[in-house]
Amino acid sequence: MPVRVIRFWLGFTWLFAAWNKASDPGFLTSGSPTFIGSQLAGYADQSPIGFVFERLIDYPTQVGTFVMISEFSIGLATIFWVVPSMAAFGGFSMSIGLWLASSFRVDPYFLASDTAYAVLWLSYLLHITNNRKGFAMSLERRGVMRVGIIGTLAIAFAGVGKFFTPQSSQDSASAATKKKIVKLAALKVGATKNFTLANGAPAILFRTKTGVFAYSAICTHQGCTVSYTPASKSLKCPCHGSEFDPFKSANVIAGPATVKLPSVKVAVEGAWVVLV
Repeated sequence: MPVRVIRFWLGFTWLFAAWNKASDPGFLTSGSPTFIGSQLAGYADQSPIGFVFERLIDYPTQVGTFVMISEFSIGLATIFWVVPSMAAFGGFSMSIGLWLASSFRVDPYFLASDTAYAVLWLSYLLHITNNRKGFAMSLERRGVMRVGIIGTLAIAFAGVGKFFTPQSSQDSASAATKKKIVKLAALKVGATKNFTLANGAPAILFRTKTGVFAYSAICTHQGCTVSYTPASKSLKCPCHGSEFDPFKSANVIAGPATVKLPSVKVAVEGAWVVLV
């Protein structure tokens, strides 16, 4: 029974991760804050195997599609008990890959979930191989058909995801074409305003007694979207905890990010705050 709980948890998590990518219109769209290409570029800078990701940067669509379909396949195979050893090995390999790519430098280590998932997949894999006395994949006709069905479903789910794009994402993309950000009178001193750039990337605007300024809201670590926390007066990344000081040129306060947030040129023209 405990192993079954682990099996369904891992399977559901991988399906959720795949669906999250499939239903994200920006995952395969250049210029989006969640674009896989931006994530690969971040991995190339931070990962101990950055040289691998430097080669993959030129093929973001192919890499993103492969990752998405692989996650669907592993999740479905795990839940429906199809080639369980291969699925578990795939999940373990992907977790190790994500650890090396994104959370290798997270300190302390237990704040990173990739290592925890790697241990879960490895334990699950060892349980399967111990019970079966080996690492085998059945090539019987029925087994091949089941593998084929899983692969077909994984591809189908990856394609269907685009029809479930959140409306808010589409609205943000269309709003990004406007030059005007907000009326100055509507932005009080000490207030902030989230907005999008022309390429759909998120940004955040500040107003202080000395004027207005803005920064890209894309974390320089892995491309997650940062948000302003009034209590600490910092921009925080929800993915791995990086923090930036918006009142000191968005310099890094806490890692794993090592590069400050890029500034965005804004100005006051008449009654409006606009992009320059």
